[in-house]
Amino acid sequence: MTDATAEPVHRVDPHDGKVHEKLNWLRAGVLGANDGIVSVAALVVGVAAATTDVGAILIAGAASVAAGAISMGLGEYVSVSSQRDTEHALIAKEKAELETMPQQELEELVEIYRGKGLSVETAERVAEELTAHDALAAHLEAELHISQEDVVNPWHAAWASAAAFLIGAILPMLAILLPPPEWRIVTTFVAVIIALAITGWLSAWIGGAPRVRAITRVVVGGALALAVTWAIGALLGGAI
Repeated sequence: MTDATAEPVHRVDPHDGKVHEKLNWLRAGVLGANDGIVSVAALVVGVAAATTDVGAILIAGAASVAAGAISMGLGEYVSVSSQRDTEHALIAKEKAELETMPQQELEELVEIYRGKGLSVETAERVAEELTAHDALAAHLEAELHISQEDVVNPWHAAWASAAAFLIGAILPMLAILLPPPEWRIVTTFVAVIIALAITGWLSAWIGGAPRVRAITRVVVGGALALAVTWAIGALLGGAI
């Protein structure tokens, strides 16, 4: 029986590999923007709590944006490069095995399809036809779930991650710099909470997860970060 009050979620066909890949990129972009919003907002709110000097706030914010974008891009490049190297090594290993032991590899492919529920005869026929068409592609897909054409690109990932961070960082920078001093922190709090609610909704929509839970999680986390840095800035600003 279906619960009529259950929250609707976004569904994506898991069999569409291209759609799944695009959604992964979109999810990474949303998370990168979320990082830019929270980390930059937390820093500038902390500085604004300690001083009303717009120059100091601008310098701290600009440094945070630059450091965060570089860190995000570099971290993504290193991570994806490691994944790419692993994929290339697996592809090379599979090529060598197909050249040196083709019969054993064919038998291995048959066993994989038998394990998926095919009869012996059907598994043998499928394995033989796929091997005749493209043996390497058949083994990469069945054994490793990768493709030669879809090996990850670390530069794409790095630029996308850095760009997402920069896009997210624009909001707190504008919110802290444009209003008059007495409204800077409040404006930034409100703008960041709204932005985090939007990114939480987007991440839930992309992943097909409950939206209220995702929004609550990201908003509470961001609000806590802002509150902590504001308190630190206020304490240190009053003590100096």
